[in-house]
Amino acid sequence: MPPGGPVHDLVVVGGGPVGLAGALRAAAAGLDVVVLEPRGVDPAAPVDKACGEGLLPGALAAVRDLGVDPPGALLTGIAYSSQGPGGRAWRAEHDFAAGPGRGVRRTALHAALAARVLEVGVPVRRSRVLDLAQDGARVQLATDDGPVRGRWVLGCDGLHSAVRRAAGLEVAAGRPGARWSARFGVRRHAAVAPWSSRVEVHWGRDVEGYVTPVGPQEVGVAVLGPRGTSFEAGLAQLPGLVERLQGAGWTTAARGAGPLRQRARGVASGRVLLAGDAAGYVDALTGEGLRVGLAAAEAAVRALTTGRSRWVADAYECAWRRETRSFRVVTAALLAASRPAPLRAGLVPLAVAAPPVFGAVVDRLAQ
Repeated sequence: MPPGGPVHDLVVVGGGPVGLAGALRAAAAGLDVVVLEPRGVDPAAPVDKACGEGLLPGALAAVRDLGVDPPGALLTGIAYSSQGPGGRAWRAEHDFAAGPGRGVRRTALHAALAARVLEVGVPVRRSRVLDLAQDGARVQLATDDGPVRGRWVLGCDGLHSAVRRAAGLEVAAGRPGARWSARFGVRRHAAVAPWSSRVEVHWGRDVEGYVTPVGPQEVGVAVLGPRGTSFEAGLAQLPGLVERLQGAGWTTAARGAGPLRQRARGVASGRVLLAGDAAGYVDALTGEGLRVGLAAAEAAVRALTTGRSRWVADAYECAWRRETRSFRVVTAALLAASRPAPLRAGLVPLAVAAPPVFGAVVDRLAQ
């Protein structure tokens, strides 16, 4: 690897919430860290993304621990709703045992984290990663703004991660048309006072609708379903939600993301670590993507600062599996159970019939 240019302790690729959180953790640990983000990091121009926008209690605690307290709306729990044959309504509710979370616009969260990164003096470089090469001591990233060198790289660049691909950790998607790989999400916001302090999950024939209060007069509405499902078509499957939104104006255009299912061969390769959606993603069914991503970023920095270099990748792999286990297991189980129509139709009635089980799952995911 040719010499030249500074060698940072850590290069964080991706300026979303997980990347900025990782940079803040690294700076607090005394590391020389730089963030690469092609759109830049500007509190006055936050980056939006299709997202459920619910900070569950564990995620809210992690954000506050970074010195950030974004505005939003109280979240006290989760409710599952569906309508059965004949229009019978089913609803299972559980309030978080760990205390409240918060519904936060993605733009508000990004602006708060961006302001904190600039406040503590973490440099941000407006760069897009094209490729990388590494030896036993450092990583060199080829970017559209010139080379960047670091002793370690933390890839937090989302579902379609360039770092994951360049590090050889990408796993090809399933066969064309495979249903497990074809889930997408679309989100909008409605100008209406929240009618509940819980995140609501409305189950339709083959879509789910998520409602998250994000302000005194605004809710986020996300529809998850098969490839090609428009926001309007998905919402039409959810008559109870349509009724709630009757007469409300939309404050944002539809913004989509997917395919949601992404796989990685691992979360570490040499001196490259992955966190957040870049590390692989199952589905947004449980709404805890941010909690898992923030925990992974913290675990990565802890591995970098508490062990010898040759053990960092193994330590991080173990920590990542521990931090994400409940998300991966519960989400995969829910996703599998929601595929056959008879099982899907029985999910919410089952939650109603077994509230201790439903509550235990919610509390486990919210930690």
